[in-house]
Amino acid sequence: MNKKQIIWLQVFYWSFSFIGNTIAPYFFFPERREFQWYVLNFTYFFTEISTFYILYLLIIPKIFRLEKLYSAAFVFLISILCFGLIRYGIEEILLPNTLGFRNYNKDTGLLYYLTDNIYNGSLTVFIAGILWILEKYGVAENDKKQLLIEKKQAELQALKTQINPHFIFNSLNNIYSLVYQKSDKALPAIEELGQLLRYSTKDLEKDFIPLDKEIGYMDSLIALEKLRIRNPELLHIEKEIQYPHLNISPMLLVPFVENAFKHGDFRDKGFEMKISDRDKILHFYLLNFKKQKMKDPVSGIGIQNVKKRLEILYPKHVLMIKDLETEFIVDLKIDLRNE
Repeated sequence: MNKKQIIWLQVFYWSFSFIGNTIAPYFFFPERREFQWYVLNFTYFFTEISTFYILYLLIIPKIFRLEKLYSAAFVFLISILCFGLIRYGIEEILLPNTLGFRNYNKDTGLLYYLTDNIYNGSLTVFIAGILWILEKYGVAENDKKQLLIEKKQAELQALKTQINPHFIFNSLNNIYSLVYQKSDKALPAIEELGQLLRYSTKDLEKDFIPLDKEIGYMDSLIALEKLRIRNPELLHIEKEIQYPHLNISPMLLVPFVENAFKHGDFRDKGFEMKISDRDKILHFYLLNFKKQKMKDPVSGIGIQNVKKRLEILYPKHVLMIKDLETEFIVDLKIDLRNE
C-alpha cells in the first residue's frame, strides 16, 4: 500500500468519524439537540484526531518496533494516557472555564477519568497503529521494488555499453586484416562498419527497437564478414518475418552471429542461420562449425552478456546452447507478444 492510498484511508476514516460524532446524532437523537451535547461530541472528535496524529507522527515511529512486543504495550499505555489527558484538559478544564459546563461530575478525579477512557482511546490507538504499519511496510515494499527496477535498468545499461566496444574491437580486427593484405575489400568493409556504428550509437540508448532493425544489424554484420571469408556462398540464411515491428532489446541476437564468425571454421564450411517470428514467438537458430582446437568459444563478453540480459528482460525465454566437438549450436525462443 502506497502513501496516496494511506492518505485516502485517513480521509475516509475521519470523514466517517466526523459524520458519526457530530452530524448523525442531530438526525437520530432529536431529543438531545442541545448545545452542550454537540460541543462534547465535537471535543471527543477533536481528541480522537489529535491523539491519532500525535501517535502516528511522533510516538509510534519513535518507540514502536514490530519485532519487540513490549514496545507495543508501552505505546498503548502512552497512547491511552495521551488520549485521556487531552480529553480531560478540554472537557474538565477548558470548557468549565469558558462555557461553564463539563462532561463528568465536578468531583471526578483524573485517575478515574483516565481509566474510564481506556475503551474510548483504544480504537484510536488501534487505527493509528494499523495505518502506520501499512504505510511503513507498504511504502518500504514499494521502495524495494523501485530499487530493484532501477538496479535492473542500471545493469542493463551497463551490459549494453559493453556490447558496443566489444563489437567494434572485433570488426576493426577484421578490417585491419584486409588493409594489411591490401585487399580491395577494405574500403567497402570500412563503409559497412560506419553504417553499423550509425545504427548502434543511436539504438543502444533505447530500451527496445523494432525486430527488423535488429535483423538489419545482423545483415550488415554478415555482409561485413563476407568480405573476409573464402567461401561466402556457404552461408545459409533463412528469414521468415511476419511482424517486423515487434519490439526487441537492441543487440540481443547480434552477439551470437558475431561469435559464430569469430570462432567458426569458414575454410570449406559455412554456417546455418534461421530466424522466424511465427505467432510473435521469436525463434533464432544458428549452427556453425568450430575451428580445430577451439576450447571455449563462449568465453568472451558477448554471449555471457546476452545471457544476463535475457534473464532480466525475458525470464521465460528458452535458450539452448550445444557446444559439440565440431559444432556450436544456438537455439533461442523469446515471446515478443507483450513487448
